[in-house]
Amino acid sequence: MKLSEKEWRVLEALWAAPEGLSLGAAVEVLRPATGWSRNTVLTYLTRMEAKGLVNIDKGENPHRYRAGVDRESCAAEERRGLLERVYQGSAGKLVAAFLKEEKLTAQEREELKRLLDDMEV
Repeated sequence: MKLSEKEWRVLEALWAAPEGLSLGAAVEVLRPATGWSRNTVLTYLTRMEAKGLVNIDKGENPHRYRAGVDRESCAAEERRGLLERVYQGSAGKLVAAFLKEEKLTAQEREELKRLLDDMEV
């Protein structure tokens, strides 16, 4: 499932609080960066629950909102989408494009070499 930038923002707040957030706490966390009102946050949370992205524990008072999906699964989906959309499924082209545009530290180069060596069979 492709997440919107706003859904990512909500999930980032929930991932940062594995114990969950009350609506008020979610508003406090999200408002500085988004300016969202309480109603806007509630709308996002309930819509995201319908998509399976958020779990709402209605047995607690106040209700607790938790991420319904894990960060790594969402990140993997985003990577797959980027790889297919932009690089025709070629991981090599993706890595080459990043390496041409971004400088790596010596430590990052060593780590990348180790990863590539570990992939050799």
